[in-house]
Amino acid sequence: MENTREQLRIVAVGHVDHGKSTVIGRLLYDTKSLPEGAIEKVKKIAKETGKPFEYAYLLDAFEEEQKQGITIDTTSLQFHTDKRDYVIIDAPGHIEFLKNMITGAASAEAALLIIDAKEGIQEQSKRHGYILSLLGIKQVCVVVNKMDLINYSQEKFNIIKKQMDDFLKNLNVHPMSYIPISAFYGENLTSKSEKLSWYTGPTVLEALDLFSQEEGLEAKPLRFPIQDVYKFDDRRIIAGRIEAGSLKIGDEILISPSNRTTKVKSIEAFVEKDRVDILSAGMSVGITFEDEFFNKRGEIISHKSNAPITSDLFKTNIFWMGKNNFVKGKKYKIKLVTQEVECEIISFDKVIDASTLATYENALEAKTNDVAEVTIKTKEKICFDKFSDNQNTGRFVIVDGYDVSGGGIISGVVEADEVVATSFNKDGINLPINCFDEYYFDIKALDIKKKILKSTQYKVGEIIPFLGQSYDFTENFDVIALNARLVAKIRAGKLIDVISVKDYSYDSIALINEKGFGINLTSEKDLLDYKNDYKDGVNETFADKWLNFTKYRTIKFSDIIEEILEYEI
Repeated sequence: MENTREQLRIVAVGHVDHGKSTVIGRLLYDTKSLPEGAIEKVKKIAKETGKPFEYAYLLDAFEEEQKQGITIDTTSLQFHTDKRDYVIIDAPGHIEFLKNMITGAASAEAALLIIDAKEGIQEQSKRHGYILSLLGIKQVCVVVNKMDLINYSQEKFNIIKKQMDDFLKNLNVHPMSYIPISAFYGENLTSKSEKLSWYTGPTVLEALDLFSQEEGLEAKPLRFPIQDVYKFDDRRIIAGRIEAGSLKIGDEILISPSNRTTKVKSIEAFVEKDRVDILSAGMSVGITFEDEFFNKRGEIISHKSNAPITSDLFKTNIFWMGKNNFVKGKKYKIKLVTQEVECEIISFDKVIDASTLATYENALEAKTNDVAEVTIKTKEKICFDKFSDNQNTGRFVIVDGYDVSGGGIISGVVEADEVVATSFNKDGINLPINCFDEYYFDIKALDIKKKILKSTQYKVGEIIPFLGQSYDFTENFDVIALNARLVAKIRAGKLIDVISVKDYSYDSIALINEKGFGINLTSEKDLLDYKNDYKDGVNETFADKWLNFTKYRTIKFSDIIEEILEYEI
């Protein structure tokens, strides 16, 4: 019979000497979740070596059992209560915890933060609290262990509780409970303790059962990143793994960021017996569309009613493990599901030194093992969700050269009032542009740089900067933006109209795209062909045929690197 019991993943963190392994070992023992004979084996080894028995030794026993083929391992330990099954992820230290996060092992929904009652709050306790905040784990229980060493003092417990609560509130972490325990003696772990009669809250096990189960991936909005496109006979099969949600034939879907809509025509299978009617999260699948599009790896399929966020600017929490420092302005690669895009750090909003916990704002770099809140800009728009909404599409890694050097989660998007793109505007119709950016050849770096001027919104009737240092569009020209399906008309140096591409006709006037590249059109037929060719996206063939960078632009020389800005908020 299929096991339908609910399962919750918990991560246990805490200073190396604060009794985390004892808490885990005792939980396993008290819930009768140990392999048969494990406790006797550990007691025998302790006696033979002349050491006192420790529940923490049970984790070492698991490591030995794992080598012998038993399924329990040292990082994902399983136990259960009457309510549900638990997988508890043991995070032995800061660096190891980061690695777990990068590989996805720390996909926990809740956490136990363990503090030694006698030693009190240590730097590593705060560091782990900060990591929980960056991981977006909101369900936290703070366990104050070794209460026997302070004679079960309520006063000392309350001091620790207040100090930790004040610290965690600044991180937007609000523990559901603070529980005084003695893991070694089993006080308040799985049953109420008479020695802690002044405490009226839940035991650790009761607190775990109060945690709520996250909504299953199948119930979340559809997220189907395209891994590849295969051509078989007359079919174009879209292949990939469904990260969330479900999909069936006939569903109307949206393909982002190209913003195309179509319907699912078929669900493919190599052999007939593998054919299914409904696809769901976790399945690797192939489908076809009713409409023929140019689709590529990295695009994300969703239902129209619940699309992912599409942006090239977003806020993140990052863990850096690279050999070289993480530097503002340097080019990196971001990998998020099947998307791989060049990116750079626009700002280090906060950097936490991993060894001292010192906080630096507006820093220029982060060092190995530092954690940081950063704003990232990608070379092109990508699709994602906030980590709190969907872990699979809200987590990414950063590649420096050929090395995966860091990883992080997306905490939010940069709102429109924080950074506004330069645009043409008419009655609420907004056409984003960067045709007024200046291009320079950096003599020292032997590289072409772009200077993006301060964002401005140009409304109908306003004068626009048609003449710059590195461009001259003349006083009369049209801007055709096929990605936005809009056209802006400029006459006598002023914006006079913004209309839909479908309502636009060729007018024998200078033409540029939204980036300021000349468009090689000479007739209405050329305009029709230009729009039809764009259905396959802007590729090398399209650009060589229709676009001309130097038609209205030049590249100026510069040896003043400080004046060349890649981005400005």
